[in-house]
Amino acid sequence: MNSDAKDLSALVWSVADLLRSDYRQSEYGRVIEPFTLLRRLDLMLQPTKEEVLTRFGQLDAEGVADVDAVLRETTGLPFYNTSRLSFQSLAADPVNVARNLRYYLAGYSALVADVLEAYDFDRQIRRLDEARLLYPVVSRFAEFDLRPQAVSDHQMGAVFEELAYAFAETNYDAAGEHFTPRDVVRVMVDLLVPQDKDAGVRTVYDPACGIGGALLEAWRQIEISNPSATVEAFGQELNAQTYAICRSNMLMKGDAADRIVHGNSLSQDGFPGATFDYLISAPPFGLSWKNIQDVVKDEAFTLGSTGRFGAGLPRINDGSLLFLQHMVSKMKRPEDGGSRVGILLSGSPLDVGGAGSGESEIRRWILENDLLEGVIALPDQLLYNTGIATYYWILANRKDSERRGRVVLLNARDGWQKMRRSRGDKRKVRLAGPDRCRHRDVPERGRHLTRPASSLVRPRAAAPQRGVRLPQGRHRPPAANPVRADRGERPPPDHGSSIPERLRPGDPGRIAGPVDRVLLGH
Repeated sequence: MNSDAKDLSALVWSVADLLRSDYRQSEYGRVIEPFTLLRRLDLMLQPTKEEVLTRFGQLDAEGVADVDAVLRETTGLPFYNTSRLSFQSLAADPVNVARNLRYYLAGYSALVADVLEAYDFDRQIRRLDEARLLYPVVSRFAEFDLRPQAVSDHQMGAVFEELAYAFAETNYDAAGEHFTPRDVVRVMVDLLVPQDKDAGVRTVYDPACGIGGALLEAWRQIEISNPSATVEAFGQELNAQTYAICRSNMLMKGDAADRIVHGNSLSQDGFPGATFDYLISAPPFGLSWKNIQDVVKDEAFTLGSTGRFGAGLPRINDGSLLFLQHMVSKMKRPEDGGSRVGILLSGSPLDVGGAGSGESEIRRWILENDLLEGVIALPDQLLYNTGIATYYWILANRKDSERRGRVVLLNARDGWQKMRRSRGDKRKVRLAGPDRCRHRDVPERGRHLTRPASSLVRPRAAAPQRGVRLPQGRHRPPAANPVRADRGERPPPDHGSSIPERLRPGDPGRIAGPVDRVLLGH
């Protein structure tokens, strides 16, 4: 974000000084975010306001009920306001500010009204009015010059995104549920989006989009690598307020925001039948799908392989692999250009479930269809609400010829720098440059292994080799020092490593082989 955008963000943030006595710091965003949105929209509509009012009066006199398309065409924007009021007139009447503000908001079209309803904005109006803060807040925002001529769409998008992250980070537990730290998102996008140079439309989709951080970062990356491309962002979010922030983010960037929908993407697919170029997400870890199991099971059993969940159903207490199947179902066919998928998961989807279980069959399906391009082990303590290590899966159905039938397994656990001040459970920052990474005593940095996909899955008939159960839920492979398939040698023994041994060899349906040693850097 450039210095002008930073200065503007700081200016908007100064409104928090008015709220300190009546609002907790974690609540500032409930006021500042919607008011920032409204001030920007007010100034965007200002040049056509009189024309809209005149046209609305004519349509009303003619008895035309559906005025939406006509008024949107008049403004040249995906929204409009039929009220004669503005922020300047609201600030000119301190006595009736609450009544006038509600009247002003009632004039907005459905798109903006939906966002304000998701913010539960009327409650904040009432709360501010009772605390005698409504007029000071309105008058302060009326002073901000957020006209498109003064602040471009790109700058405004950067300002609003910065505000959204700043407010979300004041409540780490809630933040971890609704957005992924920016350093992690940048790594996810860098690995997912290649140097795409073809002209045309590029579509990006996130089924658990939170405040829209991954969508916006992917949008930026595509625009940088391919300025001739037109980017369209699609997303779905369950939490109402986070959904409102995401739509606001898109509106601030100049997008229509009508491609961001509210609801559960597993039980209420907002884009049925749609496919996308890039799919990226960090769905909640260990999220139970018990409350939607009837819908999911009905689709799985009724539609089978023609539906989204035909490969299998994971255990009820973790829906991560449901999100993965949902995203795979929205990949374009290879003959139509194919797609790439990036999804951030905990370690459980790698090895939970024995032979024949739902998890095992889902992994088998992914490998046998040669969809898995790679798995990257990231450092622990990267996220706000959990310190566990994470794994970034990349899937593609348009692999380069040299990668077909193979899977890259990359250890990136040592690519981090300690934060000066921890934020919740987040104590590390993920670094892209290897020279700045912190490393344990391992032979090589960023060690990776490429394995044939067929070697990572075993026949269903093979009996599982049982490992020994160790304390803290660890497992050790039954065969000590398994042979390295790539070099024909045995790795050094693991003397009590504190990192769980994921990707255990010898288990049917698991991503098998001596991958655990590779992820540990040996």
